[in-house]
Amino acid sequence: MISKPKFKICRRLGPGVYDKCQTTKFSTSSGKFSAGSKRPKALSEYGAQLIEKQKIRFSYGISERQLSNYVKKASQIKGAGTALKFYEDLESRLDNVVYRMGLAPSRRGARQMVSHGHFIVNGKKITIPSYEVKLGDIVQIREGSKNKKIFENLIEKLKDYSIPSWVTFDPAKLEGKILAKPKNIETFLDLNAVLEFYSR
Repeated sequence: MISKPKFKICRRLGPGVYDKCQTTKFSTSSGKFSAGSKRPKALSEYGAQLIEKQKIRFSYGISERQLSNYVKKASQIKGAGTALKFYEDLESRLDNVVYRMGLAPSRRGARQMVSHGHFIVNGKKITIPSYEVKLGDIVQIREGSKNKKIFENLIEKLKDYSIPSWVTFDPAKLEGKILAKPKNIETFLDLNAVLEFYSR
């Protein structure tokens, strides 16, 4: 069930922001207009960029300051590679990697799992969700967490999960690996619009 605040955010920013909004039921209800209600006015360029900024913030569960820092870091690379670097940095967060590996139902859930110390990276326990993983890093479920309820029946849970090509996870070994740099699969996010917003 979608909480009211999340439902309102999804209606404003689109279903891609939260996993629970990506359902037919949400799409149907969000597309209805009551009698006498007015369709939203066309957004200005600034307004559209602001919406895209909020999409990224809510999708990845990051603060305004964190988002600004990611933009500054990516902007050090000039040209066409700026948006790609921006995306790679967002996707390389440990909480997002845990989510992409299929170990959590949402990024928010993954963030809590990382904060509670359930994962180790290259043999070291990491409790910082924003920790940046790199090519070749090994992400494992901590020994003391392997029997936790949240990791029960992983093989069954991951059977039908389509994992991105840049990561892998072996449910038998309870470990994953970063195989390549993240590929842009979040087509509902306009990264360039956000970069333009901060360049004002």
